[in-house]
Amino acid sequence: MAKYVTTTEALELVKSGDYIVTGLGAAEGKEFCTNLHTIADRVKNVTLSNCLPMGAYEFFCNPAYKQSFTCESWFYTPSLRKAQPNGNVAFIPNHLHLAAIKRNYYREPDIYVGICSLPDKHGYVSLSLSNTYEKRMIDKAKIVILEANPNAPRTFGDVQLHVDEIDYLVNVDYPMPELADAEPNEKDRAIGKIIADMINDGDCLQLGIGGIPNAVAESLMGKKDLGIHTEMLTSGMVKLAKAGVVTGAKKQTHKGKMVAAFAMGTKELYDFIDDNPSVAIMDGGYVNDPYTIAQNDNQVSINTTIEMDITGQCCSESIGSKQFSGTGGQSDTAVGAQKSKGGRSIIAMYSTAMVKNPATGEKEETSKIVCQLKTGAAVSLSRNDVDWVVTEYGAVNLRGTGLTERANRIISIAHPKFRDQLRKEAIALGIIGE
Repeated sequence: MAKYVTTTEALELVKSGDYIVTGLGAAEGKEFCTNLHTIADRVKNVTLSNCLPMGAYEFFCNPAYKQSFTCESWFYTPSLRKAQPNGNVAFIPNHLHLAAIKRNYYREPDIYVGICSLPDKHGYVSLSLSNTYEKRMIDKAKIVILEANPNAPRTFGDVQLHVDEIDYLVNVDYPMPELADAEPNEKDRAIGKIIADMINDGDCLQLGIGGIPNAVAESLMGKKDLGIHTEMLTSGMVKLAKAGVVTGAKKQTHKGKMVAAFAMGTKELYDFIDDNPSVAIMDGGYVNDPYTIAQNDNQVSINTTIEMDITGQCCSESIGSKQFSGTGGQSDTAVGAQKSKGGRSIIAMYSTAMVKNPATGEKEETSKIVCQLKTGAAVSLSRNDVDWVVTEYGAVNLRGTGLTERANRIISIAHPKFRDQLRKEAIALGIIGE
């Protein structure tokens, strides 16, 4: 059986050259990560992989520890973006359903650290908030350390683990890290209304995070029998379930269940999924596999992007060459939804953004629809895989269109004050004719 240790004793297990993996988001080993820097004087070249870290941890934020620790991440948050100049933070390019598979091909973990619920009377714990890659990493890790937390929701799906499969348990008692609901603004609600009008009763949804997805959820309150098969389970989805909008009655797989690879949000979300058999947190390699996604009819994938060119290429994770977030499951879910019978993929975005002019230092309104992506921009979703595009100015369908037609369609939903310039640039590039 698992041996109970303190955080200090768990950290004593780390040695120079080790590769450590921790859970995604709120499933990360918070106490372990908070104190990892305290062993910097005795270890060198320790690498830790994370995804959507909730904390600004000293081991990667403080450049004083860069000889001891490197952080390689599948998805950046503000703390990682801020730490990039330190030289010990790196992004791992990935499609989320392959994150564990490809990483284990490259290197298997020496230590896995994450959270779990308290052991039940049968000796089982739940990995609680994520199985995006966690169980696959646990299977390969030489040492498994879990922080057993009474505040961790006991979830169902693919997340059960017997204490015999755990090497060390650390008793902790901190609140689950929360992600506050982003309050939708006027643009969000305009986009949310357009998207909600594209969704039919009985459709199965994948939604992301942020103001636009929250606005979509708000606008869906009048729908019936929606299903959930999603990478991330959010507070907005919980509100829909509580209102009776989400029932899963029309799903072809996991009928009646909300299926996700991880959950992250407010306490309302965590309370809802605790001991709730209608929620299944399952292996991300299964949930996000486009083949799995396609098994539900009328699957609708709704994602956002940072910048799009007029041929449909989506840069959703970087600003130029600077990593901003990650690919996540955008390609997984967009492709899977389009393979679904009656399914469709939607990319939503504001038409403009306020960007600082390097010459003046003042913020200026610029178009997020461009003729050419910024130098070094990562293409998160190929133009071959873009279906519907929505801004506050409308929705256009690119499925099957040629470059000239899709350029004209995308320009038609750009901000009006940038449309003429976009057409002129498109003509100069030979994408559309005069």
